Amino acid sequence: MRKALPFFVLTFAITWPCFFGAAELSLQPETLNSWTRAIRLSLLLVGTFAPAIASLSLTFYKSGSTGLSKLFGRILQPDIELRWYAFAVGFMAVIKIGVLFIHRAAFGTWPQISYAAIAAFLPALMISTPIQSGEELGWRGYALPRLVEDLGFARASVLLGLIWGIWHMPLFFVAGMDHFGQSFPLFALGTTALSVAMTFLYSRTEGSLLLMMLMHSAVNQTVGILPQRGPEGSPFTLSGSPVMLLTLGLLWIAAAYFLVRMQQRSSAGRSTP
Repeated sequence: MRKALPFFVLTFAITWPCFFGAAELSLQPETLNSWTRAIRLSLLLVGTFAPAIASLSLTFYKSGSTGLSKLFGRILQPDIELRWYAFAVGFMAVIKIGVLFIHRAAFGTWPQISYAAIAAFLPALMISTPIQSGEELGWRGYALPRLVEDLGFARASVLLGLIWGIWHMPLFFVAGMDHFGQSFPLFALGTTALSVAMTFLYSRTEGSLLLMMLMHSAVNQTVGILPQRGPEGSPFTLSGSPVMLLTLGLLWIAAAYFLVRMQQRSSAGRSTP
């Protein structure tokens, strides 16, 4: 944890003032105009790219241009099997398909489906994947390999997922954001399960950052296919829509499997990137 601590401190020191500043502007709608909206958007963008800013800064400070070259070299790695690309793109889609049929079996109705989101999935995936470098150069590019050194894949994935979830917390107070008024504890449970799945992929692809960016983007694009927002309320409640709760349940079933597999891999002494 000591090796990754400077990254976490710097990331939160950049992100949270930006996100809470945006939240403060959102809570005062009477002051919102074109100028304050531009400020709010700028704060959200800087906060979102804070993990990459922290990662690049610390890497250059510790290892100079050689370290940066090594970090960027993990984006385009050769000889990665096609099945892992399919995993990155399809994992969350499979979860959503499972939610679709379980919802039908449990409640007798199909949940709301956004066909527009399905049609936009591939174009949005291609546009969004490079943007995910703003997070993935940090979370899986800098923090994860350092956590894995001491904790192994399984425990590192859980710890990083919790921190990743907490990092998002101010967004639950920004009006107009997808997370506004939703349950933060349930969200953090979701990011932890997703972190486990992403770490499993990471462990099978020698730490490929392109696959991390691709999977992160695919998860984001899949969310809109089965809308899971519940009624707005306190961010600290444990209430969620049926779609959200079913998604969370399936994510943790998958996470349990991946945790066992990664623990076995760590016990076998596999090397980390």
